[in-house]
Amino acid sequence: MKIIIKDTAADASTAVADMLLRQISDKPDSVLGLPTGGTPLPVYAYLAEEFAGGRGSYGGLTTFNLDEYLGLSSEDPASYAFYMRKNFFWHVDIDPAHAHIPDGSAKDADAEARRYDALIAETGGIDVMLLGLGRNAHIGFNEPGSSHESRTRRVALAQSTIEANAAYFASDKTQPSHAITMGIGTILESRRIIVLATGAEKSSAVAASVKGPVSADVPGSALLRHTNTTFVLDKAAAQKLERAQVSELGA
Repeated sequence: MKIIIKDTAADASTAVADMLLRQISDKPDSVLGLPTGGTPLPVYAYLAEEFAGGRGSYGGLTTFNLDEYLGLSSEDPASYAFYMRKNFFWHVDIDPAHAHIPDGSAKDADAEARRYDALIAETGGIDVMLLGLGRNAHIGFNEPGSSHESRTRRVALAQSTIEANAAYFASDKTQPSHAITMGIGTILESRRIIVLATGAEKSSAVAASVKGPVSADVPGSALLRHTNTTFVLDKAAAQKLERAQVSELGA
């Protein structure tokens, strides 16, 4: 595991975007795993700026999003499908046919989860998986207690996760209590994993994930089992780590 600490969240986000740009330059037909939420927004903005400036093309990419709320159509402004279009896909040249997100409106969520997992495998697997890290160390919507061998599936959301995501929903809208998420086992099959975590509120989750032990109670600790994982942190998120654990420190 490699741990990179940057001075600020903006610096950490830029570092991650540069990693993705290098991957895309080296392999224009890369398969990427993508997250949602507040943390990756600066990464998507940076990638969109590169495209707008003529410095990048993403037309050869295939993408798989980590998760989607159950009960929301792709046109719902609170859905992750809408989030991805609004914050990234509409601004670049990604082929919509190659940008995959679980169908939150599927009548049979279990069948949709199996279809999604099979599609990832049929595509050849994920080259680079970008992850965020929840305050309870969840990755995707794999909450504490999730098996590290789990596949894409229907899950119930922890109350802490529902509360953390409340800001993304209108006050008069009922938040979903379930989602479809890639499983931890699915995530660990990615050839490379990059975790972006920023802010002091993530510091405990970062420490538990990086220090171990590997435990189902700490979903992020499953990443200790992966041979090519990089954590990119700002100083606030890294505050509970020892210097000896850090691979790279700087602005």
